[in-house]
Amino acid sequence: MAVQSWIDILKSSKKTALIHDGKRKIHYLFTDGREMAEEYDLKTDELIVRKWRHKSTLGAHGEWQVEVGEPLAGTVTSLDSEMIKENCSNPVFMRKDTKTSFQWRIRNLPYPKDVFSVSVEPSERCIIIKTSNKKYYKKFSIVDLDRSQLPLDSSALTFTHANNTLIVNYKKPKEILTLEQELLKELKKLKGTGEGDVDCKTQ
Repeated sequence: MAVQSWIDILKSSKKTALIHDGKRKIHYLFTDGREMAEEYDLKTDELIVRKWRHKSTLGAHGEWQVEVGEPLAGTVTSLDSEMIKENCSNPVFMRKDTKTSFQWRIRNLPYPKDVFSVSVEPSERCIIIKTSNKKYYKKFSIVDLDRSQLPLDSSALTFTHANNTLIVNYKKPKEILTLEQELLKELKKLKGTGEGDVDCKTQ
């Protein structure tokens, strides 16, 4: 879908706003039953969290899938109630945008910067991260560009490495910046309720 049709879908969705803990929390319900939840910092207007939930074919709610922000804790409870946790030294991939860039952080990568190669693969519409020591490989798309049918541009991509964390930045194209400003204006018009008076009914 093009930029305009995506902003139209966002505008036509049923939105509920909640102001809590220094954040503007928005819940979107789309006509196809999908849900999206976003959290913005009230002071900076920066997007902190965006997650999606789809209904199953039987109409049951699926799990929330995080697009932006800290991944949901992946813990499994066994029969004897002991917690089995992911190895905390495994690489942790998350997206944390800034006002002007899409940004991804991969923690627990203790290699020098010159080991990393980060590139755009236009034919597959994705970014590929790999290491010359073959210890890490990741391929991911920029869903915001896919939703708005915008091309990927190699010159928009940069990366840095510090404190065992690889930080990949992709400069937002002007179409995305315009869309985000337009959406933020809409969201600020919503009457945000305080914690406790929110009507959670989205049926």
